[in-house]
Amino acid sequence: MKKLLLGLTASALLLTAVAAQAQDKLTLQLKWVTQAQFAGYIVAKEKGFYSDADLDVTIAPGGPNIAPEQVIAGGGADIIVDWMGGALAAREKGVPLVNIAQPFKKSGLMMICPTETGIKTEADFKGRTLGVWFFGNEYPFFAWMNKLGLSTGEGGDVTVLQQSFDIQPMIQKQADCISVMTYNEYGQALDAGYGPDNLTIFNYTEMGNDLLEDGLYVMEDTLADPAKVDAYTRFVKASMMGWDYALKNPEEAAQIVVDSDDTGGAELAHQLYMVGEVSKLVDASDPALDMTTYERTVQALLDQEIITTEPSGGYTTVVTDGLK
Repeated sequence: MKKLLLGLTASALLLTAVAAQAQDKLTLQLKWVTQAQFAGYIVAKEKGFYSDADLDVTIAPGGPNIAPEQVIAGGGADIIVDWMGGALAAREKGVPLVNIAQPFKKSGLMMICPTETGIKTEADFKGRTLGVWFFGNEYPFFAWMNKLGLSTGEGGDVTVLQQSFDIQPMIQKQADCISVMTYNEYGQALDAGYGPDNLTIFNYTEMGNDLLEDGLYVMEDTLADPAKVDAYTRFVKASMMGWDYALKNPEEAAQIVVDSDDTGGAELAHQLYMVGEVSKLVDASDPALDMTTYERTVQALLDQEIITTEPSGGYTTVVTDGLK
């Protein structure tokens, strides 16, 4: 009997090991630090949606010194979260990124200007200092300035400040207007006593200047492997389950994000605010790339000469088609 029990135990351990080996390992590189901007992926991991899809997913946080395009090019990730401007610019420079899904349908990017600056419309930008982030985040801003016919070089119509990832340039009056995300820095502005009553707000989506943000990208050569495509398809499906759960359960999702942040920097109230704002941008039922927004993004990048040729192969529907 003892031998039989030992044999059964050994068999159980072997089956467990085989099951673990059967899970496909994927690393997701986030565009920024652990926060509710990425709640769908974090929730999918913590709720076991990836595991149920036979995936062993590692989520790597980003930061100011981490460029997702460089990480995946160096083999440090299988999938990255990236804005399309940065992804297509990297593709033209030799990093063959391909969009496989687009959970974020709208832009969360805005520019805010305290009313005390006297800025009420775009016509008031000339001669002013406008803040924007760089590292691939600047492309929508420069495309907008180009559309307005405002030069941004040295001695140009506007002075461009490479701003920090907070609202300090506005607080310290280093810039007349600063860039904010609806789900992040705008919340900081609200906490600091700013709002619609004392701000002029330029919303990129409402102005029709929105370029695609937070899409999922892989390296082109991996799409030739049917096993990889299958893993990507399972990943996207499980991720959208994560987004659906997060948006329907914002309090729990915010807590999961806070608990997943190893730095201790994620604050619950702010993460809850972020989930609420991100819910206005994400379509949890449809990860497919919207071609109208894609074409507008490409044209804006071409007009600003961020890319010089019409991209070919920059997206694929093979993954999202596999979800139907």
